[in-house]
Amino acid sequence: MAQLEINEYGIEKAFRDCFYIVPDFQREYVWEEEQVTQLLEDIDGNFGSGSSEYFIGTVVVAPKKDKSSHFDIIDGQQRLTTIFLILCALRVLFKGKEQGELISDLIKTRRHTDPLGEVKFNRKLDIGYADGPDVVAKILETHDSPKAVRQSTEKSYGSSEKILQAYEAIHKFLIENYKEETKLKNYWGYFSQKVVFIQISNDISNALKIFETINERGVGLNPMDLLKNLLFMQVESEEFTKLKNKWKKITDPLEKETVKEKPLRFLRYFIMANYDVKTAKRSGATIRESEIYDWFSDNPALTNHENKPFEFVDSVAQSARWYGNFVKGLGTDDKGVSALASLKKLTGGAFRLHYILLLAAAKLPEHFFNQFVNQIESFLFYCIFTKTQAKYIENFFANWVKDIREIACIEYAEDKRQSLNRFIDEHFAKEMERKTPELKDALKRLSLDSMPQYQIRYLLARLAQHVDMKFQGLKTRDSLDSYLKHDIEHILPKNPDKNLRDKWDSELSNLPDSNLPDDEAVLPYDEAMQRLGNLTLLEPTINIVAGNDSYAEKLPKYKESRLYLTSSLVELSQVGQNSSITRINKQLSSFETWDAAAIEKRQSLLIDLALEVWKTKEITAN
Repeated sequence: MAQLEINEYGIEKAFRDCFYIVPDFQREYVWEEEQVTQLLEDIDGNFGSGSSEYFIGTVVVAPKKDKSSHFDIIDGQQRLTTIFLILCALRVLFKGKEQGELISDLIKTRRHTDPLGEVKFNRKLDIGYADGPDVVAKILETHDSPKAVRQSTEKSYGSSEKILQAYEAIHKFLIENYKEETKLKNYWGYFSQKVVFIQISNDISNALKIFETINERGVGLNPMDLLKNLLFMQVESEEFTKLKNKWKKITDPLEKETVKEKPLRFLRYFIMANYDVKTAKRSGATIRESEIYDWFSDNPALTNHENKPFEFVDSVAQSARWYGNFVKGLGTDDKGVSALASLKKLTGGAFRLHYILLLAAAKLPEHFFNQFVNQIESFLFYCIFTKTQAKYIENFFANWVKDIREIACIEYAEDKRQSLNRFIDEHFAKEMERKTPELKDALKRLSLDSMPQYQIRYLLARLAQHVDMKFQGLKTRDSLDSYLKHDIEHILPKNPDKNLRDKWDSELSNLPDSNLPDDEAVLPYDEAMQRLGNLTLLEPTINIVAGNDSYAEKLPKYKESRLYLTSSLVELSQVGQNSSITRINKQLSSFETWDAAAIEKRQSLLIDLALEVWKTKEITAN
């Protein structure tokens, strides 16, 4: 290792002697107002207590080969960028004063005249990544309050917005705490001379290694940043831009508005989907976020990221693209997969544990992958409606994913198909069979207020879709979206008139004492009204008309519905003797009156339909 150069710097000396560059491969400015304010308060607290110095930590830099006193920041760019913004804010507050002129020389220096005779300035902090330099330039040029900077700046986003917000927070803090000029001068004296840091300088490759050591346990940076640094250590500096561009293919799909995924969650699922996490150092099949970096450091033979860093990044980027597709309901071929979109309606936007299996299954042929997603949907329906804890679901997937990886590597399609079906039988079907009594009990007790409404809507939509498919003799289901647009209708009105409620309460009070268990007892009106058996889907235009009418008054409206699950409440269509319609009719029932017995009967009917809808099916050859 080349000899280290270690210096202790105060802020004034550092920005007088050094030019700092945030290289384009660095992560962007990410500090929130809370972190900026914390730094300001820490400095202020030490200043107010009369402390001799305030140490802000260690900064690791690498000298530029072609420019004296110019350094790439390897570690510490969040702190140095914030310090630079504090200097910019102080320059504004000391405008027209000697201190302001001195600070101007610290943040930018006259260096040369261009061919047109214009005097050019070099900033003492230069940002190499795309998102940020413009707003810093505007802060320097405007030489005014943050309000004026924001007014003169085009719409900011990402790091540029974070930088502007930090500048606003700094300016506000100094204005509120140092209104008097003498106090502000004293603050500047302390800040410029007594706020200090240790600067470690070495060539780029060794600086990266020092950076890794300082952040060994994820202190200051998360494992995603540390992994990025680990990869940069494997390539020559001339290849940094190439690696940076490849790295963006990982982060860009995750940062899209339609995806918005936390990189660390993606990285966890990527590891579990692609590697056997069980090693000599750990026995579990799952991995925590805090373990990610250590796992990569300990397992270079598994990932081959040291020998082939570019190929490794390409594999992560491919998984990131698939991951983004899954969030949007798309398969690996960028085409819509109805089961993926349906899964999102079941699980909600934040639940993505099944992506562990999806990332491994992505290497299956398209027609196998699409059918496999259907099996995941059925399994997760059982888990979610029995309220299985997420940690158990993750353990299932983490332990099963190795089999999927091995199946994906099978050469012959028929062997692959048979192995996939064995997997489904041994894992999904077996666990669902074990959970069936629990699911039936959960559905029997299910009511509108016992689950999130989007999941109740999903349940009703899939049931309605299934009944319509059976009614029409269809085999392949389309998107669930049209069903999800319908209203959840309370057959027993949600807001009944007094006569209906009084009648229900009267019948309930006149029931003889019974030793029936609670789940078979007649329910009070408000509870019965919320039960699954009392719910159906109805087109919004029809629902507006139906309102809170009695069941007898609603029947003509229900008959108008294009959803057979709803219109069959009125009457069952009779077409043919052994048609698809007569077959589905055997699973449905019409009701002349609507009472507690009708709700109970329909609840049981819907449970039987649910067990038919959410079940495993054999993977077919095409």
